[in-house]
Amino acid sequence: MDKKAFRTFEISIFNLSNKVHEYRFPINETLFNLFEQSIAERGEGTCEVVLTRSETMITLHFNINAKVELICDISVKPFWHDIVVEKDIMVKFGEEDEELSEDVIVIHRDTQFFNVAEYIYQFLLLSIPMKRIHPDIKDEERPDIVYSSGEQEQDETEEQEIDPRWAALKNLKQE
Repeated sequence: MDKKAFRTFEISIFNLSNKVHEYRFPINETLFNLFEQSIAERGEGTCEVVLTRSETMITLHFNINAKVELICDISVKPFWHDIVVEKDIMVKFGEEDEELSEDVIVIHRDTQFFNVAEYIYQFLLLSIPMKRIHPDIKDEERPDIVYSSGEQEQDETEEQEIDPRWAALKNLKQE
């Protein structure tokens, strides 16, 4: 991991006054290169973070406006997907670092820096659709996959094509 690139997403929180602070972070290859084996490897945009500090906690409001390059599941062609996300995280001060829930974190009172790279990255990834379909593919061209257990078809064919050696066993089963 490139420590210098990782530091570009740090917010110095130790000496912040109790008020609202605003930050802007770039979304580009630098962010995606910090994490291995990503769904998306390229992107561009910005993340604005509004940090509200009080004596006991920090509230972070993330406003992400970006686009990421994805690979179509059908055509395997790359395309750009727009992402607009607004998320909040509460950071409380405590005796040890722990994650209470997906949006409530406890950090040690003496923590000097809070890095937002992982949160920006996670918010981006969670906004990527499970089915990545190129916008040029029209709905009528897209084959919808229907999953079937095949039991109904199998039952019909069994009744039509019963091996004579097993016919006696089938009669036993019906009795």
